[in-house]
Amino acid sequence: MSKADEIEDTSAPLIEHLAELRTRLMWCVGYFLVGMVICFTVATPIFNFLTDPLCQQLAARGQNCDLIFISPQEGFFVAIKVSLLGGFFLSFPFIASQLWRFVAPGLYRSEKGAFLPFLVASPFMFILGASFAFYVVTPLAYDFFLGFQQFGQSGEAVPDEGVRQGLSVVFQGSAQEYLNLTIKFIVAFGMCFQLPVLLTLMGKAGLVSSRGLADVRKYAVVAILLLAAIVTPPDVITQVILFVVVYGLYEISIFLVRRVEKKRTEQLRAEGILDEDEDLDDLGNPKGDA
Repeated sequence: MSKADEIEDTSAPLIEHLAELRTRLMWCVGYFLVGMVICFTVATPIFNFLTDPLCQQLAARGQNCDLIFISPQEGFFVAIKVSLLGGFFLSFPFIASQLWRFVAPGLYRSEKGAFLPFLVASPFMFILGASFAFYVVTPLAYDFFLGFQQFGQSGEAVPDEGVRQGLSVVFQGSAQEYLNLTIKFIVAFGMCFQLPVLLTLMGKAGLVSSRGLADVRKYAVVAILLLAAIVTPPDVITQVILFVVVYGLYEISIFLVRRVEKKRTEQLRAEGILDEDEDLDDLGNPKGDA
């Protein structure tokens, strides 16, 4: 067989994989578009649900929950953004199944068993983080922001001018700006809650170790503080909540990585690769290996 024939033989599987990838991506786009269309038809109820934290804070102050459009096209773009967010949530299980079907044939049975729990845990943790943001963080944030309102009161009488009224600075929010800020909270906290999944998966792959994560704990604290300052409003209570939650997730990640290392050590000892008195190095590999 000539060298050209060998190249042709090796390129055929690649073309098949690319064709399959294209098919899977087309299915993913189709699922997303269907979910987006469904959510567009019910965009108003979804948006009303997303405004609940704000409405509760306004009701506590005796104010009406009214948002405004500051441009003619803003209502349309609000519906599109709601549809994008809802379409992603609605279609994610189907998209994940398509990605799994593409990746799974190239994995060994043991690798499938190791990877599948992370595929299930990732959307669960994202929903958990998004729910925490929506039901806990967002009400605190809007309570902080609305606290800067100023309600005018009757002042002293001025001759020939009647009674001077105090200055009123009250909330008249843009629907689009409110939606942008709420989505920012939801996505940011959803991504932060991926930390245990990501670090545990990296620990299973031998990219990080529990000892290494513990050694950089002080740097992680600084990074989490910076993250809290960026993704939350300038409210100390909200920032402290995010710091405590994310740092707790970091400590949970160390615990989970340590469990992964313990199971791997027991497996290597059972296979005779490690002696009873040997342990793994900082990258989760047998000590002495390159």
